[in-house]
Amino acid sequence: MSKYEYILFDVAGTLLHKPLFYGTFLNVLKNYDYVIDELEFKKRHKLLSEVILFPDRTDKEFYTFFNKEVLYSLGVLPNEEMLDKLFEVCSYLPWEKYKDTEVLTEIKLSIGIISNFNSTLKSKLDTFFDPIFNDILVSEELGVAKPSLDFYKRTIDQIGVAPNKILYVGDSLKLDIVPAKALGINTLLVDRDCFYPESKNRIDSLKDMLTLINE
Repeated sequence: MSKYEYILFDVAGTLLHKPLFYGTFLNVLKNYDYVIDELEFKKRHKLLSEVILFPDRTDKEFYTFFNKEVLYSLGVLPNEEMLDKLFEVCSYLPWEKYKDTEVLTEIKLSIGIISNFNSTLKSKLDTFFDPIFNDILVSEELGVAKPSLDFYKRTIDQIGVAPNKILYVGDSLKLDIVPAKALGINTLLVDRDCFYPESKNRIDSLKDMLTLINE
C-alpha cells in the first residue's frame, strides 16, 4: 500500500515539451555563423528558465527579452533581425508529451496538475491524455504563481490532502522542489538530461517513480 494519497505533476518540462525547439533555435544561429553544442544550449536555456519567471501568457516582448538573455549566456551578440527570426520560428512550436508519461495510466492514486500556465492548459492536456487528472490548477486562475508558497498552500487546500501524503513531481528546483518541500510536500525532481546529478530525490524518468509510489 502506498504511503501517498495524491500525486501532483508540473507540466512544461515534466509531462510536455517542445522537441523541435532546440534544433530550430540552433539552426537560426547557424545562419549567423554561430555553431553551438546542443547540450550546452539546453543547459543554459534550462538555467535561465530557473531564474527568469515566465508570465502565464507569453508574447513577443517576453520572448525577445528571454532569447536575448539566452544568447548573451552563449556569447552571442543578438541583433533585431536575429531576435525577430527566433521569435518567428521558435515561439509557438507544437507541444508533445514525453514518452515516459505512459506510466501515468499505471498510477492507482489520484493525480493532478499544478502549473504556471493560463486557462488553456486543460484543452492542451486533453490533446495528449485521457481524463485522468482529478485537478488541474493553473497560476492564471489561482491568481498566484510558482514559486510562491501561497500557490502551494492553495493547492493543498484545493485537493484536501495533507502535505505529507502528497508526492509532487517537477523539473525545476526553484519553482517546484524548494517551495513544495518547504510546506512538507514530498518531492521528486525529474532530470532526464542529468543536469543535477547531485540532487537528492531525482529521477531519470517518470518510470522510476512507480517503484517509489508503491513502497
